[in-house]
Amino acid sequence: MTTPCIICVAITGSVPRKENNPAVPITVEEQIESTQEAFEAGAAIAHCHVRNDDQTPTSDPEKFGRLMEGLHKHCPGMIVQLSTGGRSGAGQARGGMLPLAPDMASLSVGSNNFPTRVYENPPDLVEWLASEMRKYNVKPEIEAFDLSHIFQAKLMQDRGELLGTPYVQFVMGVKNAMPVDREVFDFYIRTVKRLFGEDAPWCAAGIGANQIVVNEWAVAAGGHARTGLEDNMRLDRERLAPSNAALVSRVVEICERHERPVASWQEARAILGLAPLAA
Repeated sequence: MTTPCIICVAITGSVPRKENNPAVPITVEEQIESTQEAFEAGAAIAHCHVRNDDQTPTSDPEKFGRLMEGLHKHCPGMIVQLSTGGRSGAGQARGGMLPLAPDMASLSVGSNNFPTRVYENPPDLVEWLASEMRKYNVKPEIEAFDLSHIFQAKLMQDRGELLGTPYVQFVMGVKNAMPVDREVFDFYIRTVKRLFGEDAPWCAAGIGANQIVVNEWAVAAGGHARTGLEDNMRLDRERLAPSNAALVSRVVEICERHERPVASWQEARAILGLAPLAA
């Protein structure tokens, strides 16, 4: 039986702004509306950041709380994944929303270069974020920007610092970090299966024009796919993406070409080992 493909929509991120693409949702209300459209188009996970009124990123738990409340109301059953990324805050402020007990949260387990800065994830902070996720029963999504991050996730699992089988996401195409390279991609898949088991779920994200490339690779290889305006604001060189839903629909079309069903939120929860919810 073919495993359904989980589509994650990264709705906002910390970098894209309205002047880059007017469709980027900034306010909590815009994010709820954009996510609902993406949910109806086929996304089962919402990867969420929040912004200040001036579009700058923040880790404000109050904003995350309002966003979660709206998503639970308008996207019932959808997996809510909050970002603990380093562009939105510093130190333990990055995990200040974890007491809200979202279904999932992103967890970067090591440092690496970004286009103009070092993305710092010191071991003590990583350990603290992981402990908060255990405390509030939040499943981490391991954001792997480098091969070492996959091995670090295995070490953390062996030490009992992660809940269940890690869900590893390969982030490809960030300048100065992991390139979009097919041989590397295939090696990462083999590494995840070797370390966590043949049936361990994994996901992949491509940045910018590489989004559609990595979407295709992930769907064809039996993994799960991330899309959305956080990672890419265009349909092609000439056209801006009109919405997050439009980018989700591209992944749905890829799934259809490869004869893979798109995972419902119920199927996505089962694949990831999350608690089932009533329909």
